Amino acid sequence: MKRIHFAAALLATLALLPAASAQTSDPLMNALVKKGLLTAEEAKEIKAEVDSNTNQNGVAKFVLPKGNEMKLKLGGFIQANGEFGDAASFEGRFTGGPPITGGPNQISPRIRLRRARIGVSGEFLENFDFKLEGDFQQGDGLTSGRSGFSGTDLFINYHQFAEANFKVGQFFAPFGYEMLIPDVGPDRILLTAERSLMTIATVPERQVGAMLYGAPLANILPNQKDLFTYSAGIFNGNNRNATINDNSEFMYAGRVESVPFQGQVIGLPAKWRLGANAFFSRDAANTLLSHVGNLALSPIDGSLSPYNAHSPDERVAWGVDQTLTVGPFEVSAEYIADRIRPTTPAPSFARFTASGYYVQPSLYIWEKKLQLVAKWERFEPGQAPHDSIETITGGLNWYIYKQNVTAMLDYMHTWSDFRRNNPGTGKDQFNEILLRLQMYY
Repeated sequence: MKRIHFAAALLATLALLPAASAQTSDPLMNALVKKGLLTAEEAKEIKAEVDSNTNQNGVAKFVLPKGNEMKLKLGGFIQANGEFGDAASFEGRFTGGPPITGGPNQISPRIRLRRARIGVSGEFLENFDFKLEGDFQQGDGLTSGRSGFSGTDLFINYHQFAEANFKVGQFFAPFGYEMLIPDVGPDRILLTAERSLMTIATVPERQVGAMLYGAPLANILPNQKDLFTYSAGIFNGNNRNATINDNSEFMYAGRVESVPFQGQVIGLPAKWRLGANAFFSRDAANTLLSHVGNLALSPIDGSLSPYNAHSPDERVAWGVDQTLTVGPFEVSAEYIADRIRPTTPAPSFARFTASGYYVQPSLYIWEKKLQLVAKWERFEPGQAPHDSIETITGGLNWYIYKQNVTAMLDYMHTWSDFRRNNPGTGKDQFNEILLRLQMYY
């Protein structure tokens, strides 16, 4: 009887095999289709993706998830810099500048790891996705020359509705176009090795909070979904990797974008994008006003150093930006103003407005391999007469393997208006050569 039962079961299994093969060649996929967790079309797409990520020995090249994730990806990037001449002078770290807490403000020529990140991202069938990323090349607060691993992007995102996505965790606040451009990536990336001084001095960078964002026209006018997009968020306002809020107040940030034109100009694909953003925040005393915080003007020589408001403050900032792309040519520009005022009767600083702008044209001169870049930028800390810092950059980008492996060469010439108008404070012009090799995986 046992033999009869075994033979019957075997025949039944063999009879089902052709039907399963008609769906996919993977029994697990067929089981998920049968349970209603996947459609037949989704199962085929997943099977095709698995096959494309399998090497010649039949071993899958991706990390197997422990949970029920639909997709799980491991990635990261490494950036190595060579900084020569007046290193970091474009940040207002001038040669001969006074020392600051923790070491000298002047930076010596150096070779360093600019960023070294690793992260994992994934998607669930229930319209959720997530990202957990950290950076090895960050100060750990123990000594000035030492680095430690800490979190960068850490969030959960609900994306069922294109009109209204919801994100909570730690990520970029929706302010500052140049800050929102990824350092590296498969699509849009930074075209200069470093962001402008205006951006690193005034933009809040990553914050802990929640954000609603989306494209309201995604389903109404799918061919014009980029005509209007928005982001609006509430954040603690005291920077990343902080487990508490600095006070009972929050930072509110919002951004809108529009692509009013996308078509052809002189026979080349063209696109014009416009953006505007703003944020408001009240901060407790000694809150770092931006992640790198270069806002404090030295009354000795006009150089800049990290700035903490030593009494409670209120910040109101706004900015506008645009990009125009025509074939291999692109020009982008952005302006930001950040007003900071004390909110106590006996403040430790006077009200000021920091502002700046940049204009950046670029041109591919050989397919998508070689690209020329130029940038003119100006930043005014707003704390003394003639305190602006101006930099002109000329660069060449070599995309060795698409955007996954890139080499950059930037030459930067910087002027200090403060030193030029205050004789005896030191030289007022600086030159820096910055080399970068980066790999995105």
